[in-house]
Amino acid sequence: MSGGGILGIILWTLLAVVLSIAAGALAGMALGAKDLGKSLAAMMGAMYGPVAAVPAVFVGLIVLALTK
Repeated sequence: MSGGGILGIILWTLLAVVLSIAAGALAGMALGAKDLGKSLAAMMGAMYGPVAAVPAVFVGLIVLALTK
């Protein structure tokens, strides 16, 4: 997989979304499980996880596309 083209952008973005949701849920449970409960902390972490990861992936993909 070369990672180029529209298919590469879609695949990398989907991978970033899935991994950021999983990481956000784990971080939410680690940080807020005692106060909020595991379920609510994981749900909030999964919602806020992609907020930073997905735009960073878009910027990275744009920079890589423009430097070729």
